[in-house]
Order: sequence, then C-alpha cells, then structure tokens
Amino acid sequence: MVAIMVGTHGSFSKQILRSAEMIFGKQENVSSVTFETGEGIEDLVEKYKKAAEKLNCKEGVLFLVDLFGGSPFNAASRVVTEGDNMDVLTGINLPMLLEIYGSRGFSNLEELVSIGKKAGAEGIKSLREVLAQPDDDEELL
Repeated sequence: MVAIMVGTHGSFSKQILRSAEMIFGKQENVSSVTFETGEGIEDLVEKYKKAAEKLNCKEGVLFLVDLFGGSPFNAASRVVTEGDNMDVLTGINLPMLLEIYGSRGFSNLEELVSIGKKAGAEGIKSLREVLAQPDDDEELL
C-alpha cells in the first residue's frame, strides 16, 4: 500500500487527517507534517524524512500538500527528487484524500495521483450551479 504523507502550513495537515478519520476510519501508513512559523525548508525536509522512517514506503510515497510552490511543496519536492517511486500532489482537500484512501488497496502511485487530481477537482462545486442543472429525468423527456 502506498504511503501517504500530508504536509501543510500550520496544523491543517493534522486536522484534515482527523476529519478524514471521522468519515473513513483510522488509516494505516499515513503521516502528517506541519510547517510552523519560524521554520525553514531544511526543517521540513527533516520532518518528512523522519516521518518516512515510520512508514512502509516499499510501494511508494504520495505527498499531499496544500500549495504548489509553498514551503511544504518545496521540501517534499526535494525529498521526491532524492528518492524513488514518490510524487507530490498539491491542493489537498477532503474529497481528494477520501478518494485516495478508498483506492489505496488496489492502486499504484501513478493511479493514485490521477485519482486524487480528479477527485480534488470534482469535489469543488457551486450550489447554485448544481441547482441550475436539469435533473436526469427531465433530460429524458
């Protein structure tokens, strides 16, 4: 099973894992890393490496971070370029994380990236747009 490492500014990484646990249950082979005020990239790289030591990374590691180009992304990118079978996916949101959880048992790293990108984007909706769409039954008439 691919290891999941969530890295964000502040405690968002811990909180999104807690939220996902409420819905999907406790997950194995998952870790969170927080980027705190006053820390630098080197601190984050070390945190990622220490977290990875506690995970089973044989089938790969997927880093889920908040912002492309942010410090959690930059540090994860450094770890990924030094390792094998790793990737970084940005824009973490709850739909993305839940879909990845549901697919980890039968998907490889590349498939999880694709699944995560799709679920993350599809999880963004406008109520007004959804309400304005015709019902499936109406389309058949």
